[in-house]
Amino acid sequence: MARAIVYSSTGCPYCEKIKTELNTWGIEYEERNVTENPDFFEDLHEQGMFSTPVTYIDGEAFIGYRPNKMKAYLGITDEPKAETTTKSTEEEIFSSVDQTVLDEVYDFVTIGGGPAGASAAIYAARGRLKTLVIDKAPTSGTLAITHKIANYPGVRGELTGLELLLEMQQQAKDFGTTFVRSNVLSVDFSDSEIKKLELPEGTIKAKSVFIAVGAIAPGSKITGEEEFTGRGVSYCSTCDAAFFQDRVVAVVGDTDEAVHEAEALAKFSKEVRLLVPTNKFKGEVDLSGIEEADNIKVFYRHRLREIQGEKKVERIVVQDDQRQEQTWDVDGVFLYLAGLKPGTDFIKDQVERDEEGYIVVDEFLKSSVDGVYAGGDARRTPIKQAVISAADGAIAALGADQFVNKRGKMRPQYS
Repeated sequence: MARAIVYSSTGCPYCEKIKTELNTWGIEYEERNVTENPDFFEDLHEQGMFSTPVTYIDGEAFIGYRPNKMKAYLGITDEPKAETTTKSTEEEIFSSVDQTVLDEVYDFVTIGGGPAGASAAIYAARGRLKTLVIDKAPTSGTLAITHKIANYPGVRGELTGLELLLEMQQQAKDFGTTFVRSNVLSVDFSDSEIKKLELPEGTIKAKSVFIAVGAIAPGSKITGEEEFTGRGVSYCSTCDAAFFQDRVVAVVGDTDEAVHEAEALAKFSKEVRLLVPTNKFKGEVDLSGIEEADNIKVFYRHRLREIQGEKKVERIVVQDDQRQEQTWDVDGVFLYLAGLKPGTDFIKDQVERDEEGYIVVDEFLKSSVDGVYAGGDARRTPIKQAVISAADGAIAALGADQFVNKRGKMRPQYS
């Protein structure tokens, strides 16, 4: 039987998830917590690793949360379910598009299964609208890849964004929502009665539509990002900050999350260089912590072009505010670049959009087409938070209920 060693750190959600996976697969493991024992830090440092979890299975290293690669290595195909497991999974919630789905005329279809789409589905399905959620990548949205959520109302303690999202989706499914994994290629809102959504599998028909697509990064991964993930490239200060004690790190991003992570890293690192691609931060950002820290330097209009090194991160190539390239020696890079533009290009001119692609809506989240609503990252908001997107979903679903049932006013759900 295979045996494993898990290098973990205190407060790392993916360390807990990988231990749960190993228990589910029946794999015995030895845990080595680098937070509690500095010697385990040195074990990873000597191998050029600056991230947790790192899992060794019979001597083979798996850096980060890589359950699919681990299953392939172990030859696991049909994963047994632990009797005590109560969390739903994406596979249990989402199904493929079949002819039954294509034959149906739905009262309400949401494009996107993130916090906005899932919340909308909860309200719509509970209001007895026949509801469908379409998502092309259910575990890749902004909330799904968020490492830690501790401020969502009504949810005490900490959990990962994916755990919170799965709970929301399962709640919607409990009320009767159908979830399918597919990609909306185009839409046709020319018919006032039936909206049409084109998928690779066929055409979805809907009386009302909620556009709840997330935001997308402006391009592909940065050169060197994939190669050095876990070897100096990280996405979570809670997980990996302690690896960079007295070292120089770069943080890249222009949101409140990037600022918060820079502040957290400053407690460990000798120097934190915060690269802001534009001339200002997005949304409302509190910079007081940055200004008070003497080891954080902010570089506006500086863009990360490449990550370089041998076995680990050693330097980065940066385009400065004069469009000149510089090479900086750093030990680590923390990236917070996702979510820079709304993923609404497939909508084209079917509804009104602004110059950046955000869908123009009124206070009830109605678009320029009756029966079509938009929310979450698809509309312009000053702050991007899961709770705000969830509120958008509730408003849109109540509006759709009014539209589909031809009510004189919205009917709130109090009971």
